[in-house]
Amino acid sequence: MKFIGAHISAGGGVENAPLNAYAIGAKAFAFFTKNQRQWFASPYTQQNIDLFKSRCGELGYSPDHILPHASYLINLGHPEEDGLNKSRNAFNDEMKRCEQLGINRLNFHPGSHLHKIPIDACLDRIAESIDIALEKTRGVTAVIENTAGQGTNLGYTFEQIAHIIDKVEDKSRVGVCLDTAHTLAAGYEIRTEEGYDGTMSQFDRIVGFRYLKGIHINDSKKELGSRVDRHDSLGKGLMTMDLFSFIVNDSRLDDMPLILETPVESLWPEEIKLLYSLQK
Repeated sequence: MKFIGAHISAGGGVENAPLNAYAIGAKAFAFFTKNQRQWFASPYTQQNIDLFKSRCGELGYSPDHILPHASYLINLGHPEEDGLNKSRNAFNDEMKRCEQLGINRLNFHPGSHLHKIPIDACLDRIAESIDIALEKTRGVTAVIENTAGQGTNLGYTFEQIAHIIDKVEDKSRVGVCLDTAHTLAAGYEIRTEEGYDGTMSQFDRIVGFRYLKGIHINDSKKELGSRVDRHDSLGKGLMTMDLFSFIVNDSRLDDMPLILETPVESLWPEEIKLLYSLQK
């Protein structure tokens, strides 16, 4: 069974996230655990936590279908000590917030070398950062999102993701989220059946499907191999609708959050219905 939703707002309190997801017909959802543009945020109150859990229960949202997104400020491979510590503290806080809410996964962009350390050293540093967060929390999986490879961002090849996972001590609590727009921009052709099957086979061989914990479903404004991260609404960009049909008919993607991050929020109810309509 497919669980399709979108990255919705948690404005006014994290307890509003399940209500906002339900309002657009989502069976899964993502949200920011705190303001993604700020390093610090007030801790959740017990009321925030209790209301979030009760509303998820009432509306039928399982922790397996909720994929929060960590702040874009975080760089777990930061080459400088101050920036690294700041990022690690922020990531640890977000992992703890997920633990408090009873959510079992947190999606994040792995990090950037900023032209200051070698790629492998940066990847090792990201893995070390994940280890630190896992030691300080219980029950939450750190989910690495593949990137478009823009600038000095790492995690745009399956080999880089595999490198990070290989270095993480507790492999039972590390996972991957594949973003369709990032995957195309990074150079993986996924718009044809042959290309999609080949890319997924490559992912399984290099990383392993056992680590896949979610999918971000986006069209792309930028072409194959552009290394530029620009999402578009479904059917408005350079993808084909075939790709989205491949996804919703791929049994390997059952029972995990399939999350829209397309730019026009008002289209999300329509896009969710469209994706379900592609099922055969």
